[in-house]
Amino acid sequence: MTETELILAIKDGQETAFKELVELYQHRVYNTVLGIIQNRLEAEDICQEVFMEVYAGAGSFRGDAKVSTWIYRIASNKSLEFLRKNKAQKRFAFVRSLFGKNDELEVQPSHFEHPGVQLENKERAAVLFGAIEKLADNQRVAYSLHHLEGLSYQEIMEVMDLSKSSVESLLFRAKQNLRKLLKEFYEQDHE
Repeated sequence: MTETELILAIKDGQETAFKELVELYQHRVYNTVLGIIQNRLEAEDICQEVFMEVYAGAGSFRGDAKVSTWIYRIASNKSLEFLRKNKAQKRFAFVRSLFGKNDELEVQPSHFEHPGVQLENKERAAVLFGAIEKLADNQRVAYSLHHLEGLSYQEIMEVMDLSKSSVESLLFRAKQNLRKLLKEFYEQDHE
């Protein structure tokens, strides 16, 4: 079945079609979400939310975009929602701590290891993912989609609903910011 046929079958309530779509996209969605939020447990939860939204939204899918673009958009949006919510919770916890309460929310560690990175590159990958984590949200999404998932500029334009110049600008600024963030690491590494 083609992806469009799968969506039509899901609209008709065929669970096997949904299972096939999940099998087709689960690794790509997980890698996309993981690249953006950098937390394995949260990524698994968000992936479930993505596929629940795909299932619920299959009836309203108009076919204006490719199925893959639609799914990447949902994954990116769910990841950004998580990041915004997480930042708001951290700010709230900080404000609460100013008033003397010690029941702060847990802050996830800054050392993130992507499961697809080979052992000899784990230190560099951890530094890179730490730098990616410091990028602005839209830069992080664009960078992750392009460099981690291999999406073209055109696909990123469709996923993020941006113009080509906006995508180019996001990727350019992401690269510039990463260069600044990683400069010290690479200077030390090559001494």
